[in-house]
Amino acid sequence: MELFINGITGFLQSTGIYRIASAIGEYVGWGSIVMMGVACVLMYLAIGRKFEPLLLLPIAFGMLLANFPGANVMHNELFVGTGNDPNFQIDYLKVLQEGGLLDILYLGVKLGVYPPIIFIGIGAMTDFSPLIANPKSILLGAAAQLGVFIAFFGALLLGFNILQAMSIGIIGGADGPTAILVTKTLAPSLLPAIAIAAYSYMALVPIIQPPIMKLLTTKKERSIVMGQLRPVKKIERLVFPIVVTIVVALIVPDAVPLVGSLMLGNLLKESGVTERLSKTVQNGLINTITVFLGVTVGATASAEQFLQPQTLFIIFLGLIAFSFSTAGGVLFGKLMCVVTRGKVNPLIGSAGVSAVPMAARVSQVVGQKENPNNYLLMHAMGPNVAGVIGSAVAAGVFLAMAKFF
Repeated sequence: MELFINGITGFLQSTGIYRIASAIGEYVGWGSIVMMGVACVLMYLAIGRKFEPLLLLPIAFGMLLANFPGANVMHNELFVGTGNDPNFQIDYLKVLQEGGLLDILYLGVKLGVYPPIIFIGIGAMTDFSPLIANPKSILLGAAAQLGVFIAFFGALLLGFNILQAMSIGIIGGADGPTAILVTKTLAPSLLPAIAIAAYSYMALVPIIQPPIMKLLTTKKERSIVMGQLRPVKKIERLVFPIVVTIVVALIVPDAVPLVGSLMLGNLLKESGVTERLSKTVQNGLINTITVFLGVTVGATASAEQFLQPQTLFIIFLGLIAFSFSTAGGVLFGKLMCVVTRGKVNPLIGSAGVSAVPMAARVSQVVGQKENPNNYLLMHAMGPNVAGVIGSAVAAGVFLAMAKFF
């Protein structure tokens, strides 16, 4: 009878309820409760408000799983150590022997496998014709990377080291997989906060961008109707991904994993001879990897990792980065409007932030409110896809520079 009572007592003490109650006055107790609350808020935003649900929902659920006391679904110490040892090295054999399911899946993040695979799928779903038809729009994509460098220097001023500042700055590219790839390499301890900030701001594009766009443009500029884009030949669509890959590889080799994957996916789509592969990477492959990426990144957001003052700084800097990227694109659009004598609507510059295709749709919506006959979507898609390339190149520049620090 005594053994039975001891067994029942042991079981009750192993429950999450008991663990939280016994530690409620300690950091681990209230921290777990706060993080579960944050996870539920993110799930509401994903489901109820449809804010970037494809990744925000897996991230939120992974966060929920990671913060149940005693569940031990994710062991962050296997990947970042237990202290601030700058020389910490991952013991991959130990991860395979002692890690659970999410630890094993997280290796796809740490080894940089998931983001390039997602880029293959994005490439297969992307039409580069608007960019090919109007090559000047690549300048708008480049201008919209302004926030990356503003946030980088801002992070340095707030006391982050240079590698952490690079990881924070890339939020301004508004590209979640790119932010994850850079952060897992340069500042893995910041991955939960940066990933959540990046995807949250991507989801808030329709809320954040319009006030900035209206502030920096006049009604006359927003009402400009742009001419129809020229038709793009098939040979141009075939040559484009090959040429871009070669040029990027020669100038920024560290950007090849992302840009090369993006262009491979696009070539599968445009070639016309690999339809099965194109459909696979657009659907089954990218969806599977998205689930793995989201859940495992969310699972790294334990209370100990996430509930730190630096998280608030990262969220603030992410907003600054995103805002300045939007402003950079719009201001360069105004310059192009002047140079072309009113043939370019500055609103398409805001689409250079890379959030495909949401940012292009925002340009369309804002422009059509001023002029119902205004159709900017295809014109905005040029800077939009240029922004994807631009953020990947910016990431490659940071990764290359980081080797010298």
